[in-house]
Amino acid sequence: MEVKTRAIVLQTIKYGDSQLIVDFLTEKLGRLSFIVRTPKSPKAKMKRQFFQPLMVLNIEFDHRPKVGLQKLKDVSICIPFIDIPFSPYKLAISMFLSEMLGYATKNEQQNEPLFLFIMESISWLDHAPDRFANFHIVFLMRLTFFLGFSPNVESGVDGRYFDLEDGCFVPYVPVHRRYLNESDSVRLLNLLRLSYETMHLYTMSRIDRNRCVEVILEYYKIHVPGFPELKSFSILQELFD
Repeated sequence: MEVKTRAIVLQTIKYGDSQLIVDFLTEKLGRLSFIVRTPKSPKAKMKRQFFQPLMVLNIEFDHRPKVGLQKLKDVSICIPFIDIPFSPYKLAISMFLSEMLGYATKNEQQNEPLFLFIMESISWLDHAPDRFANFHIVFLMRLTFFLGFSPNVESGVDGRYFDLEDGCFVPYVPVHRRYLNESDSVRLLNLLRLSYETMHLYTMSRIDRNRCVEVILEYYKIHVPGFPELKSFSILQELFD
């Protein structure tokens, strides 16, 4: 079946001298992996620079459901990056999010709202002139709504502790150890109420910001099977003093 769809690059692995294995989140079919030939000729259609983390592409291929690695017939840039490749801060965020999405969406089938959320978020980051230090935190929290394990914000009215297993705020200390203390719970509740447009109003130190990411990643580990330690987080921890 011939398919034309938009696709977001999640991970690229070099395979030999002139091939790549590329993991995509596609708009029409969800997660798919491709083997891509990238000749060094300047006239080649498949250029390596197309397959950078979180690039949004138009792709065309003959879909074979029983084949592990699909083959691209054509590819073009759907939304060209304006600033991400040239900003060390935005580039570090994009690398972190692409690694995270590689695990968080591993078994995703077609999910158009999820795809559009990620695509529009990438575009927002690319065009943001400044005040995006909290972007990855707000992205991680909003992503949970599309993956099906979003925290219950309404329970924060009476709850003092956030139960990481049940995804809700409770007025008592849970019997297990997977919960946040009162200060972390208050911070999480505040973050859940932020948008990209308002997140700059919530100021945090680098230490507090990294603590927030650690808490959120722990939440993902509980709710996403096989979610690992992210290698790119160590780079992100050094940013935004």
